[in-house]
Amino acid sequence: MSSKIFKSIWIAAISVFLTSMIFIMDISYNYFSTLQKNQLKNETELAAQGVAKSGKSYFENLNTEGYRITWIDVNGNVLYDNEADSATMENHLEREEVKQALKNGFGESTRYSNTLADKQLYATKRLPDGSVLRLSIVQMAVWTILLGFAQPICFVILIALVLSFVLALRLAKKIVKPINEIDLDNPEQYYNKENYKEVEPLLRHISAQQSRLKRDQTQIEKTALIRQEFTANVSHELKTPLHIISGYAELLENGMVKSGDIKPFAGKIRSESSRMTKLVEDIIDLTKLDNGGAEMRWEDCDLYRIAENAIDSLEVGASALNVTITVKGTNAPMKAIPQVIYSIVYNLCDNAIKYNHSGGSVTVDVQQSKYNTLLIVKDTGIGIPEESRERIFERFYRIDKSRSKEVGGTGLGLSIVKHAVMIHNGKIEVNSEVGQGSDFIVTIPNAQKK
Repeated sequence: MSSKIFKSIWIAAISVFLTSMIFIMDISYNYFSTLQKNQLKNETELAAQGVAKSGKSYFENLNTEGYRITWIDVNGNVLYDNEADSATMENHLEREEVKQALKNGFGESTRYSNTLADKQLYATKRLPDGSVLRLSIVQMAVWTILLGFAQPICFVILIALVLSFVLALRLAKKIVKPINEIDLDNPEQYYNKENYKEVEPLLRHISAQQSRLKRDQTQIEKTALIRQEFTANVSHELKTPLHIISGYAELLENGMVKSGDIKPFAGKIRSESSRMTKLVEDIIDLTKLDNGGAEMRWEDCDLYRIAENAIDSLEVGASALNVTITVKGTNAPMKAIPQVIYSIVYNLCDNAIKYNHSGGSVTVDVQQSKYNTLLIVKDTGIGIPEESRERIFERFYRIDKSRSKEVGGTGLGLSIVKHAVMIHNGKIEVNSEVGQGSDFIVTIPNAQKK
């Protein structure tokens, strides 16, 4: 980066210098050309006075080095020329500077001379007798001026190159030094500092990226921990029924069970097998929800109809526990994943039945507003202690482990509910009082787009 900055500064400095030199040479050329014309005009005025007084004898022993002098009569014939034979020269009446002098008394022009084969500056003066005296000199070319200034120009260029090199090097180091010294682990310390104003947006972007990475890292570690705990919990949950099934099966296999106990043993094996099956099904459902329901289809459905179907499936179990379950509300059409919505209603109602009192009730209320669809599951059960309300949605978390095993819960129902609600961009709230029952309120925004 330092090298690029150095090259850029040096190239810019050299470019500015060369441009300035060209500009100065142009001004110098125009200045010296004007100076040369004025000098020629003055020389012509002086020579005209001399010729007017002395005639052709004025030219005798006259030092005319660098000048061409031509004397032209009123008809355009050349009377005298110090660099060519006047007898062989063509008529000059049509020359621009001659015409101007005859008309205005003085004339001047610049043109290429065929006689001398170079570019000439001409100045003419009309004499009292009507003749015209013309002086001319070779116009200075740009290269002439350059050659005249060659030594000082080369010296200036050399100094400019050295100075620009040194300054570019120092500026590059000065610009890059604060950047090289930036502590990228703590970019906030450079905010609003003079030396870092230009790179502050980059520093803020780096800080934001670092914050995101830290959050992501924390989330990854949290997810890894959850998965680790989940694996350990699954192993633990499966170990107990497997041991029970294995123990009963071994007793039956070895003929150590009385004929009257075979049926109860088989029933216990079936009960534990059902518990394992339910646990595996819940794990599969939770895994699908962890993937954001990618394998599931969004469809037009009605929450009220889904709630009715879930309650129909639970009525037998509710009756066995002497719990009444009812549904009320209105139709609630929505765009959702039907089986996931069904799992929300089913798991909330299943818990409300299992953790209720004999003679208790469960009420499912479905409502819909302009913006949201609501599902409210209200029970008259044992309630949830305040310290457990934040944790009930964790996997395998149980308030009363003995009660959970007694009613056959897997500990995954509310975790499934939480993930199912999240997939639908909704939220779930819990209002509960120990011994008085619980209210679970699920809010899902309308107009889901999938």
